[in-house]
Amino acid sequence: MATGGYGRGELAPQSDLDVVLVHDDDLDVGELAQTLWYPLWDSGARLDHAVRSMSQMVELADADLRVALCLLDVRHVTGDLNLALRLRATMLSAWRRQAATRLPELKTLVHRRHDLVGELAHASIPDLKEAEGGLRDATVLAALVATWLVDVPHVELERARRELLDVRDVLHHVTGRATDRVAPEVWGELAAPLGLAGEPAVQLAVRGLGRQITHLSRLTWRRVDGYLADSQTDSRTDGRATRSEGSGQPGTSLRPGPQLTRITEGVAIAGGEVVLDSGARPDRDPALLLRAAAEAAERDLVLSPATAARLARDGAELPDPWPAEARQSLVRLLAAGRGLLHVWETLEMSGALDRVLPEWERIKLLPHASVIHRFTVDRHVIETCMEASRLIRTVPRPDVLVVAALLHDIGKGGPTEHSVAGEPIARAIAARMGFAAGEVNLIGSLVRWHLLLVETAISRDPDDPETVRRVTSRLPTAEGVSLLMALTEADARATAAKAWTRWRSGLVHRVGTAAMATLDPGSVQLPPRARVEVPRAVRRGRVSVEVEVVEDGARVTVISPDRIGLLADAAAMLAIQRTSVRAARAWTQGQYVVSVWDVADDSLDAKVLRQRFEALAGGNLNARTRLRPPKEALPPTVGIRPDIASGASLLEVRAIDRPGVLHLVLAALAGLGLTVRSAHIDTLGPQTVDVFYVQEAQAEVLRDQRAAAAVAAVRAALTGP
Repeated sequence: MATGGYGRGELAPQSDLDVVLVHDDDLDVGELAQTLWYPLWDSGARLDHAVRSMSQMVELADADLRVALCLLDVRHVTGDLNLALRLRATMLSAWRRQAATRLPELKTLVHRRHDLVGELAHASIPDLKEAEGGLRDATVLAALVATWLVDVPHVELERARRELLDVRDVLHHVTGRATDRVAPEVWGELAAPLGLAGEPAVQLAVRGLGRQITHLSRLTWRRVDGYLADSQTDSRTDGRATRSEGSGQPGTSLRPGPQLTRITEGVAIAGGEVVLDSGARPDRDPALLLRAAAEAAERDLVLSPATAARLARDGAELPDPWPAEARQSLVRLLAAGRGLLHVWETLEMSGALDRVLPEWERIKLLPHASVIHRFTVDRHVIETCMEASRLIRTVPRPDVLVVAALLHDIGKGGPTEHSVAGEPIARAIAARMGFAAGEVNLIGSLVRWHLLLVETAISRDPDDPETVRRVTSRLPTAEGVSLLMALTEADARATAAKAWTRWRSGLVHRVGTAAMATLDPGSVQLPPRARVEVPRAVRRGRVSVEVEVVEDGARVTVISPDRIGLLADAAAMLAIQRTSVRAARAWTQGQYVVSVWDVADDSLDAKVLRQRFEALAGGNLNARTRLRPPKEALPPTVGIRPDIASGASLLEVRAIDRPGVLHLVLAALAGLGLTVRSAHIDTLGPQTVDVFYVQEAQAEVLRDQRAAAAVAAVRAALTGP
């Protein structure tokens, strides 16, 4: 018998052959198995094989859900056909009989896989088989259909499955190995064999297939949940059977069809899905589509795909500007939280979204340029809306926040910087939605400056008046800054788990709060300036090194009397330990320097670090021999600006993240006799973005000649001799 992909008849060029030799319980196969396997081994075929009796097959399927699923696709290859038919019939009968008890376990397995691998439509490196929306989900859908409890649109599913199999075949040919993961450098090589014009077309096609299967899978699982809930209700009431066993219609319910329960004008619930009421007039009600979508999202129900498709086809056009009800329904939809995701997918797949937001097409399934992003641009935007829904009670205008979240990346996909390109698009959309002129201006400003607060907070000294002025000059109202703070958090949380750390959150909140206090004194209470207690040993000229274990790493605090080269030694202390610095801040506190370093290693020993620091400071350990700059594909960028900080020159360094970068930069500055008033280090994916407030020893701004020398020295340190 053939199982797995071999059983389904969908082998890829590099696939294994999954086979099992099945025999009756009273038959001794003896040497037969070896006789069968050796010729296959000798041929070089990759063989995954087993020998089982009929009863063993049944027992394994009962004990292991994965085996039961695999045996639903079992196929006769050679031997006793009657035995093969009996095994297949036994497996299918058991699957249908046990479906109500086994489907919850299957759902758990599916969700665990999705959480681990991500989505085919949106992951930066998608897995054609295991990702949500991949070939494994298509197989699970077939298993759900085999229960006779639910059905799926077979034509849509089979088309997407077969086209995805074609993509996997080409991937195996191109890479020459059995892989299901599409690395970034492979996309372009898939184009010609698939008959597509370039990498963007391949990504759009493949991710579109994943989105199609994902949509069908989520819809089917919601219907399975409804069936299981109904079954539990029936068992609690009278225990009577709810499915016919002799009607000739597998899965036909003995109960009456679903009843319409009206929930608002033109909208009802039937069978756990939001549908149109019998009195709905789509051709006369332009707000009906958004009203139905908002009701479905807020109640976390399925928006019936048939309903969405009908409204896309027959619904009245939204006027320009929209009526207030349509705008309010959109805001309700965007603020619905997790319920938004499934409803938005239905709007996309049915074509209904084109009526509401035709500009969505420009970012649909668009990959992010940065690897730090978990999702494609469109999915990231929806995740941002869902994150923003958690913050609507913290801002004065929740409607403006969620619409700005929807539109903040609408300018991506073109040659112009996306926030610049997105502002006029967002203004036009907001005006069409019926927002007043002031609100349109606020939404446009939030889209234009949605990166301002996080970039300022992580790269500028929060205690420098110029830092706050940089924010208030662009968003001149406390209301605008409050909305920007919430949008910044939502955007970061939707990007990646590590994009919104406690460290980054604190910096953004500190700068944003200071800006709000400047614009509206008394509206907020400023936190006290960061100060630490200087240990007695430091007052006596020693160094203090403390290690605090935090989430995903550790926080190292170094306090020492101020001197030139101090920070370079602290950076070298960590680099020699080969630990990755994720973020850091350093500042002077009287005659002492405090530096705080967020690192990835939670096993650091404070005593060992202090010994290394003292050895570096005393000249007994030479960091240069330990930390040589490797050759980089991209040269570092180093620049200096004397006009955007108070009393200091701002040096910015961008380079590939690796141990030793900070030490090399700081040592180069120390070699010129320059002091670092404060430092702000942040790691974004594979790149480090470091900003240093540099002064002459007399606390003066660097003159042109000295600034040029600092840039040259840092660049030379990072690139090597």
